[in-house]
Amino acid sequence: MIELFRTNDMVLISATEAVLKEFDIIYFIADEHMSILEGSIGVLPRRVMVDADSKAQAERVLTEAGIMPV
Repeated sequence: MIELFRTNDMVLISATEAVLKEFDIIYFIADEHMSILEGSIGVLPRRVMVDADSKAQAERVLTEAGIMPV
């Protein structure tokens, strides 16, 4: 899996998950449970990961949805 982007914005993560699910793109949110180490203050960014073969499609659908960070 490769990284699409990182963010601390949980709303952006949620919207990303919804779009990727809609297009049946397999994804993984890395570092999702790091809040245990950081004390739940949200400093460590979560990484949106997709399969290398799905990267172009994921970037396209997220860009069209206005989600993909620039």
